Amino acid sequence: MTVYEELVARGLIAQVTDEEEIKELVNTGKAVFYIGFDPTADSLHVGHFMALCLMKRLQMAGNKPIALIGGGTAMIGDPSGRSDMRQMMTKETIQHNCDCFKAQMSKFIDFSEGKAMMVNNADWLLDLNYVEVLREVGAHFSVNRMLTAECYKQRMEKGLSFLEFNYMIMQSYDFYALFQKYGCNMQFGGDDQWSNMLGGTELIRRKLGKDAYAMTINLLLNSEGKKMGKTQSGAVWLDPKKTSPFDFYQYWRNVADDDVLKCIRMLTFLPLEEIDKMDAWEGAQLNTAKEILAFELTKMVHGEEEADKARNAAKTLFSSGNAADMPSVTLTDDDFTEGVIDILGLLVKSTLTPSRSEARRAVEQGGVSVDGEKVTDIKTVYNADLFTEGVVLKKGKKNFRKILK
Repeated sequence: MTVYEELVARGLIAQVTDEEEIKELVNTGKAVFYIGFDPTADSLHVGHFMALCLMKRLQMAGNKPIALIGGGTAMIGDPSGRSDMRQMMTKETIQHNCDCFKAQMSKFIDFSEGKAMMVNNADWLLDLNYVEVLREVGAHFSVNRMLTAECYKQRMEKGLSFLEFNYMIMQSYDFYALFQKYGCNMQFGGDDQWSNMLGGTELIRRKLGKDAYAMTINLLLNSEGKKMGKTQSGAVWLDPKKTSPFDFYQYWRNVADDDVLKCIRMLTFLPLEEIDKMDAWEGAQLNTAKEILAFELTKMVHGEEEADKARNAAKTLFSSGNAADMPSVTLTDDDFTEGVIDILGLLVKSTLTPSRSEARRAVEQGGVSVDGEKVTDIKTVYNADLFTEGVVLKKGKKNFRKILK
């Protein structure tokens, strides 16, 4: 099976331009491809995880990845999939986020000499002359055609700013700049980026008279239709300080039955022959598949030792209702008012809910317990000495924290 055939078999490819040329480049290790990452936070999340896995997979086949950090495009913000405009970030915040991304990506991609590159589009976008961009780049874009793009149609309903309208042009210019500077001949991205990616290939062909190619990967959706990496309490991060290895493991352990084999194919490096045998699995066997998925991905992100601890903690937790290795939170004196903390504050402090309003809903819906006892009153309070040996706070069926003081 060729590299390209394996990408197809794993369900990774959504659409491509010039498929025969792409096959040739990918299969012979001649693809110099980029994937963009806008540094809108100080950690990558599992929505980026598929892209990193794809980069790793293609690099193993001899192709050269370019991780493009969007230090320049982050000054505007991508309107794709959004109903409102992104908040503006300072240059200092963007640079900090870029530094964090680089450290995390290095766990997946070999950035040694000649193997891969990491570049920042701020290096060329921030020095562009506005009139020059209008003349040299803007002339190649049709406004009518741009407005048919899905990312713009969604925002047009609530108001698309001229700032955001320029995002497609900037992303297209990225491909043009990478083509000229580094010989980048292919762009990868999520299915929602297709219009922006086509803009880049068209710009290269019009201005340089040369060919470049684009390929989009499927955006993995869970059964509720939420974008990969989102939960009720927010994003699932790759940074263990934001999402513990246990919570990361549990996220994958809890994927829907219909999604588990898709996730194993797309994200793990298990042989396809082994995965194909799982197609006939059902019932309790799907739980085994979920455990395989969770372990493999946690090992990839956090290392085998943490993956073992997370797996063992999960088994202990659901067999006995407690676990030494479950995520823990330590309260301080500042968390108490007159020696007590209420259940809403406890849920927020534990990060099981992002806000007191979310905590209130969780309690009112009957989904919260402390040491196995359901909490039904949002005014319930707990004395500080209760937490000396630790208590288990639970939200929903599978979200736990050990609370200590």
